[in-house]
Amino acid sequence: MLETPTLVKATQNELEAAASPSREDLCHWYELMHLGRLLDDKAPNYLKQAIGWSYHAPCAGHDGIQLAAGLAFRAGQDFLFPYYRDMMTCLAAGLTPEEIILNGISKATDPASGGRHMSNHFAKPAIGIQNVSSLTGNHTQHAVGLARAVKYYGRDSVVFCSQGESSLSEGYCSESINGADREQLPVVFIVQDNGYGISVPKRDQSANAQICDNFSGYPNLKIIKCDGLDLLDSMRAVAEAIAYVRTGQGPAMVYAMCVRIGSHSNSDRHELYRDDAERAEAKAKDPLPKFRAYCLAHGLGEDELKAIETENQARYLAAHDQAMAAPNPDPATIHDFVIPEGWISAQYPDGTHHAEGSPISVITALNQTLKEEFRLNPDTFIWGQDMANKEKGGIFNVSKGMQQEFGEKRVFNAPIAEDFIVGTANGFSRLDDKIRVVVEGAEFADYIWPAAEQIVECSHDYWRSNGQFAPNVTIRLASGGYIGGGLYHSQNVEGWLTTLPGIRVVVPAFADDAAGLLRTALRSRGTTLYLEPKFLYNAKMAHAVVPPDFAVPFGKARVRREGTDLTILAYGTPVHFALDAAAKLEKEGKSAEVIDLRSLSPLDLPAILKSVKKTHRVLIAHEDKVFGGFGGELAAICASECFVWLDAPVERVGSEFTPVGFNRILERAILPNADKVLAAARKVLAF
Repeated sequence: MLETPTLVKATQNELEAAASPSREDLCHWYELMHLGRLLDDKAPNYLKQAIGWSYHAPCAGHDGIQLAAGLAFRAGQDFLFPYYRDMMTCLAAGLTPEEIILNGISKATDPASGGRHMSNHFAKPAIGIQNVSSLTGNHTQHAVGLARAVKYYGRDSVVFCSQGESSLSEGYCSESINGADREQLPVVFIVQDNGYGISVPKRDQSANAQICDNFSGYPNLKIIKCDGLDLLDSMRAVAEAIAYVRTGQGPAMVYAMCVRIGSHSNSDRHELYRDDAERAEAKAKDPLPKFRAYCLAHGLGEDELKAIETENQARYLAAHDQAMAAPNPDPATIHDFVIPEGWISAQYPDGTHHAEGSPISVITALNQTLKEEFRLNPDTFIWGQDMANKEKGGIFNVSKGMQQEFGEKRVFNAPIAEDFIVGTANGFSRLDDKIRVVVEGAEFADYIWPAAEQIVECSHDYWRSNGQFAPNVTIRLASGGYIGGGLYHSQNVEGWLTTLPGIRVVVPAFADDAAGLLRTALRSRGTTLYLEPKFLYNAKMAHAVVPPDFAVPFGKARVRREGTDLTILAYGTPVHFALDAAAKLEKEGKSAEVIDLRSLSPLDLPAILKSVKKTHRVLIAHEDKVFGGFGGELAAICASECFVWLDAPVERVGSEFTPVGFNRILERAILPNADKVLAAARKVLAF
């Protein structure tokens, strides 16, 4: 189990520093504020010279709050989720000018992503500055999840989450703040209000002039307002927020009133929606000359400030030269860090066995495997909807009995918020690579769509961070029909999921594979979408013997029946239809080979090629719609890779191109079955 150090209580050092800064403080703060502005002003020149920095969101006008936040951050101890305007924050938090420029011009040595991510997305995971995507405000989910882990393990860490005021319009931000409030988590939300969401004025975002007031009813959230143009007032607010979250009472929100001096970014023209007077007023509020005047009024001399400015110019030029000489990303590395290698069992390297014993159901296999893995790794957690009721474990009882054995801190209910369920899993796993999180992403796979953007996040975290972070998350989804569930209770979602590089998608058809794939997912790094055909949970035909510690490697299909005349590629429930059809074909003198794919991404291409080369005919059977389904990809692979061996067109069988109806008569007409697979097989064999 991970270490759980004692939580350090709140101090007043930050408040005292803000109230009575020393000469050394003022020199240091002015150095950072001036250097940040120098970098901010230089950034557009790189684009003009076609060097890079094609996206730049200036931080001018946010100087006070950003410098305050960066100064409060403790590198290597706290965690910071910056947003794309947080250059000054990241500079003060520990990024060097060279590292800022490396990110801007997308060099291979950029500590955020090695040139893989958009410019102005600053990060340095090695010291706790997280790699954040361009999806506005969605990192609030990750910040809250990480704060949950910080609280569970008793770490002396504060999680800072920085964002613009317009991001609070996003539903997932509200979910995050609500969750942090309910769980009383050590996260400081720093909201920088400059009045605009690109060109959309704040009045179009909220009825409250200060959007933080939308959250004033949250009992554990402390809201602290400040002048984000003023460094000392911003430091006061940030210090007050830190002192509050360290008491354990809950999260804090620092709401800083800023001004956007320039356009939203270098692709925006603010003169198209801000008149001359407004732009002049914004420029007049510039924090840099005001803080310079403050320093002069409080004991620093003009010569001292000019010396700082001269030194900063020299630092910038040296950083520029070093960054320009840095290597560009190597195109040969594009396939590096797409997804971590999966764990492979030494005992079951190909995911097959010949064990004898009593067959068990898919439900029993899943429940049994979860408990075994939770006993093995005490840093494993599970949450979702209906997960922790003593009489049930999830709507299908997969997690039954787990909270009683492992406690409510490792097994617990989540709000009915799929985005929050998946997003906090991503964040929680960031604390330590030993952590494994299982979530029931939605009670039915059809309800996963609110979490779609978080699944996309998980899919490119590893690649985007250049291998520095992979969300160790298994997302379980009860998938498919045949239960009379109708809309939102009977659909299949793998056709979409398999388009995303960076996540695994697996679908078991038997209890042994259900156990084996789940065990591998929980012992592997990275994200796995684990689709459980709900029709098979208790179906007798899916029962199987599960040997101890059985495991199935990713990307390894299983030949369920040998054959010579036809290859049937299937996964999930249609594997059983294929086996039924193959048995009937045998009575007609035809030999069908049934390949249970089990793993869709990665896919076992060698197994497919080997079988098709032998049989010369292919039928693809899956439960999802034929049009746009995963079978189309399989058919394309067969046409491209196996064309010279094929003696007939590749055939597909699946659902009709309609939603799945609720009435059982409609459901039977829409979904595939053994008879439909048999008819399609006969068609291929007759060609």
